[in-house]
Amino acid sequence: MKKTGILFIYLFIATVAFAQSAKKAKSLLDEVSAKMGAYENMYIGFSQTLSNEEAGIKEDDEPPIKGEINLKGEKYSLNYMGNHFIYDGAKLYVINHDEKEISISNSDLSDDDGFIYPSKLLTFYKEGYTLEMGKFQNIKDRNIQFVTLNPIDSNSEIIMVELGIDVKTKHIHKLIQTGINASKTMFTITEFKKNEDLSESFFSLNKTKYLKDNYTID
Repeated sequence: MKKTGILFIYLFIATVAFAQSAKKAKSLLDEVSAKMGAYENMYIGFSQTLSNEEAGIKEDDEPPIKGEINLKGEKYSLNYMGNHFIYDGAKLYVINHDEKEISISNSDLSDDDGFIYPSKLLTFYKEGYTLEMGKFQNIKDRNIQFVTLNPIDSNSEIIMVELGIDVKTKHIHKLIQTGINASKTMFTITEFKKNEDLSESFFSLNKTKYLKDNYTID
């Protein structure tokens, strides 16, 4: 058989294998999205770490950054990096407790830089990425199947996203973003609750309270 024929066979096999991997990856993420999206609401406690092999930064060089978020559909209340973000589905309120300032915008956080924001956590994979099955790991007695997402946009600030899925619960366990500067930002879910009893005003801003506490509202 000519070399060109052998090359064609290899290429064909690789193409079929990639297509099957992409199909399995999408099926798994669709299952995760359907299961987690069916909850009335979710509470997620998480930790964030950073590493960059090229810069000599290891994941455990600094203590992890802690955060927590409540999600209900596209609405969320996020405490992260000393700020409180509230998105009510139409407006975003960013509360800076150190400066006692609140900024208001008529849209969600921008995703122009390629980062994944809370309101899109369960749906972001559906557009703008090619999918394939990634590594399988046992992490602290939990079987985690990773799915690798590669941005289609060549100008994206993110070159790869890896979603770690708990095989048993079909919940997201870990999210890893690799940037164009080779840095890896890792988010690990440390606590999860579903269908909490939340008040009607949970995802809204109590302006009276903050004005009383001498916050400035833009």
